[in-house]
Amino acid sequence: MTTVAAVPFAGPAHRSVKNRSLPAWPVAGILLLYPLWWALGLGVLIFPLMAAPMLFMLVRRRAAGRPLRLPPGFAWWAIFLIAVVVSVAALGADPAGTVAERASARLPAVAYKLSMYLSLTVLLIYAGNLTEAELSRHRLVRLLGGMFVLTVAGGLLGMVAGNFEFTSPVEWLLPTGVRSKGFVRSLVHPYAAQIMDLVGGEKPRPAAPWGYTNTWGNNFCLLAGFMLVAAWASRSAGKKALALLCVAISIIPAVASLNRGLWIGIGVLVAYVAIRYVLAGRLWIIAAVLVAGGALWAAMVATPLGTTVQARLDNGKSNGVRSFLIEKAVEGFVASPVIGYGGTRNTLGGRNSITVGESAGCERCGNFTVGGNGQIWQLLYSHGAVGTVGYLGFFGYGLWRFRRDRSPIGVAASGAIVTSFSAMLWYNSLVTPLAFMVLAYALLWRDWIEGNDRT
Repeated sequence: MTTVAAVPFAGPAHRSVKNRSLPAWPVAGILLLYPLWWALGLGVLIFPLMAAPMLFMLVRRRAAGRPLRLPPGFAWWAIFLIAVVVSVAALGADPAGTVAERASARLPAVAYKLSMYLSLTVLLIYAGNLTEAELSRHRLVRLLGGMFVLTVAGGLLGMVAGNFEFTSPVEWLLPTGVRSKGFVRSLVHPYAAQIMDLVGGEKPRPAAPWGYTNTWGNNFCLLAGFMLVAAWASRSAGKKALALLCVAISIIPAVASLNRGLWIGIGVLVAYVAIRYVLAGRLWIIAAVLVAGGALWAAMVATPLGTTVQARLDNGKSNGVRSFLIEKAVEGFVASPVIGYGGTRNTLGGRNSITVGESAGCERCGNFTVGGNGQIWQLLYSHGAVGTVGYLGFFGYGLWRFRRDRSPIGVAASGAIVTSFSAMLWYNSLVTPLAFMVLAYALLWRDWIEGNDRT
């Protein structure tokens, strides 16, 4: 009788254990196969597509009796999401100095952003609930490090083949009237660089595979630390040498991008990491920073890179537009400080006259997007004080909660979030920068769960 009784008991137990596991492929598939998604025309659309199976598996595991953990400080993020939804009520408002438009015309862009915020929320919870057996932290760091290598490769492609572009399979499937729209084209049409005139004459600025040069620069800063941590965790001297070579080569597209925000972000990252290591008693970091700084200075003097940097610093063509948009964002926030306007708006004309607008011959002359020149300005303008406090509160709480994590992974992850705080003054976070931010948060969270936040 004992043997007979054990058979039905063993079967359900085996199925229950199987149903509780979370596979790594949704997270690993997004990162490892991102070049494929980009080439297919999926790009950032892969995040909501993968969010569906991730959400299903989270619900299935919860139904199987395994607790579902939420990240520390999640209440702040919930406040932000609620603010995003509530602010939709103000979509019909036309703030002073902006183009009048129906709320229904603005709704698709708002729905897109909300879907991305929700998809990345699922990514955060899913990545944080994975165990070491399912997807180890070191493997996740290696995947993120690989994304930095991909960023550098895309930057080099943008430099040598700035006009490279092609029609993706997804783009072919869309009706002509849909795929010709600028916003849709930016999502499904792969291209290597943005061609802009910033220092005299049109030049390619690296964008692949992230769609925009500013997004490329933002991701460069967010991912650099993970590549170094992944390489130094390896026992292979060859991999460490390749990592150093990758860092050295990355300077070329970083400078060619003419991206001042990227240059500032790298400075913030280096300063943060140096301070963390000095406070931990690892004074050798000072010598390492000095040597790296000396090598960079020598490269600037001995190559045309220094001339490129100086030319960009001498030509701040975007300064006036940025100041104009910041002023408009602040004015809008003052007029609707609690919930904002639910989304961005386009200005009437340009900064010098309301009669000057965007045209085929001058795309940057007017009708600028208020809230499109930095995440902080978009938060204030679109979602008011409530949304801004929720967003900043979540990541700020994470930095404070996990401040004692002195492990290489912890320093790289917190460094990425710190860098994002400086970047939000001139970069918008959706979609891939915010994805890397939530994965950095998940790594800090899992370090804390595993008890390695003091190593």
